[in-house]
Amino acid sequence: MRQYLNIFLASVLSLIAVSCGKSGSTASPEGENMALTYADNLTIDYVDGYYRATVRNPWDTTKTLHTYILIPDSTDIPTPLPKGTVVRIPLRNALVYSTVHQSLIYDLGAPESIGGICDAEYIHNPDLLARIKQGDVADCGNSYTPNLEKIIGLSPDAILLSPYENSGNYGKLGQLGIPVIECADYMESSPLGRTEWMKLYGLLFGREERSSDMFAEIENEYLALKSKAATTDTRPSVIIDRLYGNTWYVPRGSSTMGTYITDAGGTNPFAHISGQGSAGLSGEQVLHEGGDADFWLLRYSQATDKTLGELAADNVIYGMFTPFKSGKVYGCNTEKIAYYEETPFHPHWLLRDIMLVIHPELFEPDTRPRYFTPLAG
Repeated sequence: MRQYLNIFLASVLSLIAVSCGKSGSTASPEGENMALTYADNLTIDYVDGYYRATVRNPWDTTKTLHTYILIPDSTDIPTPLPKGTVVRIPLRNALVYSTVHQSLIYDLGAPESIGGICDAEYIHNPDLLARIKQGDVADCGNSYTPNLEKIIGLSPDAILLSPYENSGNYGKLGQLGIPVIECADYMESSPLGRTEWMKLYGLLFGREERSSDMFAEIENEYLALKSKAATTDTRPSVIIDRLYGNTWYVPRGSSTMGTYITDAGGTNPFAHISGQGSAGLSGEQVLHEGGDADFWLLRYSQATDKTLGELAADNVIYGMFTPFKSGKVYGCNTEKIAYYEETPFHPHWLLRDIMLVIHPELFEPDTRPRYFTPLAG
């Protein structure tokens, strides 16, 4: 269930970014901001030999969530310093809670900087799993109730975790004197906005140039796919996921998933629901407003791949949906596929997959999906 909660949290606050400007170099002149084109909740500037990263509070945008003073460990700490948490960079022994950020650190080429992890059961990376098994990376337990003794023994140079509204000072964890990096990237308002946070993580792990190059490549690919989708004459409607208990969380018009659907050349049946993030509806409401959708994308986690028959047995209402009747239900089994680890910082991969489902005519006939495949009967 935590995996599904994470994907909902990662889908909130998603206003589409329309700028097509290219990212600037991360090597900012003295006193100037690093060029961030899409991120709304992050600013980075370079002053007096250090970087200052300011994270805006996404739940109250009039306030600052956290300010970090990133000082190279090859230099002395300058004085005076502005108010903020001092972090010596590059990080060499970080405790990284989220599989999302663990995966990104590997992409940045700094896997040796991961000294500890949480929630090992959600990790798909075979190299990281092997390092945990060998004892080279500390397993610090559950991210909600981490093992403080192991964290103290690890003595990390920083802890990377995803903050929640009113999460406070993190109790005993916040009293250890270890810098806590609040990774609020999941609260960004667009897919590329979240991805752009990789520039901050590039600074943290000494991969500044790599992160800048990665983002530029991803941005170009995403915008190229979006432009290709814009050439289509049809806009198929798409519904997402299913009931959790008595609630079906659907993407609002300004949600991240709503943006993906629109950018892929599709129509979100729930785009009329104002606001950001997901809206919780009853199954009957979803059937009424989205029951005649053209396609159904379903994310789930289980040992075996779900079938249409199993889906019908889960709830009688599912069999009433048009895409179920037409066999156009596409599933992604996150038990086997690294969907959650990859998509936040590789939005072009998810956009391509959605386009491949709803606009296969835009691709070569033998193009294979990365995440979503048709559910068998």
